[in-house]
Amino acid sequence: MPTLNIKPTHKPIKNYYTELKEYEKIGAEHEGAVRIAFQNLLQHYCRQVNLILVCEKTRYTKTNKRIRLDGEVVDAFGLPHGHWEAKDTQDDLPTEAQRKSEAGYPFKNIIIQSPNRALLYQNGHLRLDCDLTDPKNLINLFDTFFGYQEENIVDWYAAVEEFREKVPVLGRGVAKRIQTEMQSNPEFLQAFQSFHQQCQASIDPNLTEAQVEEMLIQHLLTERIFRTVFDNPDFTNRNIIAQEIEKVIHILTRRSPSRSEFLRPLNPFYVAIEKTAAAITDFSQKQDFLNTVYEQFFQGFSVKVADTHGIVYTPQPIVDFMVKSVEHVLKTEFGRSLSDMGVHIIDPFVGTGNFIVRLMQEIQGRRLPQKYREELHCNEVMLLPYYIANLNIEHAYFEKTGDYEPFPHICFVDTFDTVDLMDAPHQTGQFSYFTPENTLRVEEQRETPMFVVIGNPPYNASQDNENDNNRNRPHTAVDSRVRNTFAADSSAQLKNKLYDPYVKAFRWAMDKLGDEGIVAFVANNSFIDGQMFDGMRKHLTEEFDKLYILDLGGNVRKGQPGDSNVFGIQVGVSINIFVKSKNKVGGVSNPDEVEAVSNPDEVGGVSNPDFTFRICYNDETADLSKTRTFAFLEGNQHVGNVTWQKLTPDKRHTWLTADLHNDFDAFIPMGSKVAKSTRGDVKDAIFKTYSLGVITARDAWAYNFNRDALAENMQAMIEFYNSEATRWQRRVERTQNVDTFVSTDSRKIKWTDRLKAELTKGGLVEFAPEHIRNSLYRPFTKQNLYFDRLMNQRTYVFPSIFPTLVVCHIYIAGYNLLSLMR
Repeated sequence: MPTLNIKPTHKPIKNYYTELKEYEKIGAEHEGAVRIAFQNLLQHYCRQVNLILVCEKTRYTKTNKRIRLDGEVVDAFGLPHGHWEAKDTQDDLPTEAQRKSEAGYPFKNIIIQSPNRALLYQNGHLRLDCDLTDPKNLINLFDTFFGYQEENIVDWYAAVEEFREKVPVLGRGVAKRIQTEMQSNPEFLQAFQSFHQQCQASIDPNLTEAQVEEMLIQHLLTERIFRTVFDNPDFTNRNIIAQEIEKVIHILTRRSPSRSEFLRPLNPFYVAIEKTAAAITDFSQKQDFLNTVYEQFFQGFSVKVADTHGIVYTPQPIVDFMVKSVEHVLKTEFGRSLSDMGVHIIDPFVGTGNFIVRLMQEIQGRRLPQKYREELHCNEVMLLPYYIANLNIEHAYFEKTGDYEPFPHICFVDTFDTVDLMDAPHQTGQFSYFTPENTLRVEEQRETPMFVVIGNPPYNASQDNENDNNRNRPHTAVDSRVRNTFAADSSAQLKNKLYDPYVKAFRWAMDKLGDEGIVAFVANNSFIDGQMFDGMRKHLTEEFDKLYILDLGGNVRKGQPGDSNVFGIQVGVSINIFVKSKNKVGGVSNPDEVEAVSNPDEVGGVSNPDFTFRICYNDETADLSKTRTFAFLEGNQHVGNVTWQKLTPDKRHTWLTADLHNDFDAFIPMGSKVAKSTRGDVKDAIFKTYSLGVITARDAWAYNFNRDALAENMQAMIEFYNSEATRWQRRVERTQNVDTFVSTDSRKIKWTDRLKAELTKGGLVEFAPEHIRNSLYRPFTKQNLYFDRLMNQRTYVFPSIFPTLVVCHIYIAGYNLLSLMR
């Protein structure tokens, strides 16, 4: 931990005493007023040592009594490092301290403070009694407070570092053991192959043996953590998916003296976790703790899984804001609440269960048992978070009701497959979904119309490199819905990002609602202003009556500060609360809410009054730090307290129309789909024939300033491709997946899906010097291009526009819109 740098001459210290004098001048002595000065000072020095001050934190004692702390100082893992209680000058601090101790407040490291005096208790004993009118005493108080470290937390940090470094090695070690058992243990080989087939039938038909091995490793390495953190030794017997995996694991570890001996290298990490977990009595802290273990596991081991599924833990202020917003909208728009029966709620991408747990806290206690048994639903397709969500939800129910009940509506399934399942032909009259009970849950959920869809869908448009063999999986039914709605109504040429999982999640949620309901997602915000998403915006405004969009910014690529991203990722983020009501008048729940516009026939930018709508937008926090954004969410609590900007889209379904000039519509387009498809001459476009620029998907290979170097690179890659194609034709295992068969050595080849498809057909390639052309790689940047239908991922209509000479890219407003041959 960084050393605290604090002196009496520092500005924060001086400001603290100045604020107290100002309060004194106006006679403000009550706790609510004077506490702010100390809170600001404590917050400043928390940031200096990478800690976070969480104010008004609710916790539960060992006796399940609810307490509210003025301040809790936590680290990035959510582990508490200290606490703070504020009092005013009239309070007797020793008496107040005794009351707090008797009430069950934590006294491991707590400051009980008034403007003139502070008591510091550590490990239950009074450590300091300070006169705060002397700055030196204040500094000593902070030095002692921040210098305290619990032994178990120190061990935890060491264990996390060790685990992060060792988990790839440990995982490979278990994988090697699995391979050994497959070769020498016929019983395990049979069990593994059966389990692999079961996973392919239930989760993904393209699931490889390596991915199934990873599932077993996830289970094996983390099962002990679930048992110890939540004191749930029967977890593997109770959970319907864990039961199946345990059968395979049991055979795998049968020939070892014991499972603990099999996992002995992980003992130091397990012990550190168990020691830390033993010190945690509050359930929400346990949940934060287990979420941390989950994130560290994927960062250290399942890197590809983390990339494909966009594994990001949703911060609690976002979860709180979204849940409270849904409750607010239910009351104001529908006269209902989360506690009402008939309001079915689903988190289709439940992750570790944060949203469902928070919803359970919002539901009235007497209604919770019935809601829990009948109307809360969730899905998860990754094994480890599925386990954690199951534990979190069941433990939250136990904490609130005192009774343990298995959660009956968590499905181990890819949410998008619930649509594919519905539309696919049933070969035997019933689809098997891993286990009979899981299949029954999926079938029941599929038949249930949802009133609220809430969560954090994954966002990952595509893999960066085909060599990674980590592309998003297609989902026939949902992809078809996106293609027939969002993509069909988009004016963009390239539409690949419309198949990002977060876009598919919106489409799925829109279809899952009945005649009315709410979709609440925190997601990638590119749909707000991206050209490709104009069709999506069109459908959102047509299918919903109100759109609340809280743009949290954080798009590093647009120059927004890196510390403004609430997830610490590169793309921007928004909280989206979309409302659909069947009791609308002219498309709006309340006709008085329609804003006056210059043309009454085009209310909201749409000529048909049936599609009148209202878009509420706020981007106050787009450039703020993550900490200030969270403070904004905590301060406003829900969408009803946010000041909204009303957006009026134009005819092109542009929402953010500020600084746009209407005369753009009067310009003659350089090219259009209508002109391109018209026979004969056209008058409404400059060019009839146009095309996107060549996309090689392997620029480092297919472009070069030096013609000879380009020829050498491409010859080498083509020779390697041909050798792989020949090897593929001679393979013994005819059912082998091409992704796992080919070499992915980036020094020898750059794969694309088209190149792999050609390989499976037995196609060979011959290098042709005449395919080397002059090209403008960027404006004023002339390079040589190896121009070839197969070695370029997309050539579009270039070969027919001009089969020879120069490829010229025309750039407009930074976009490669047209490419012509001359």
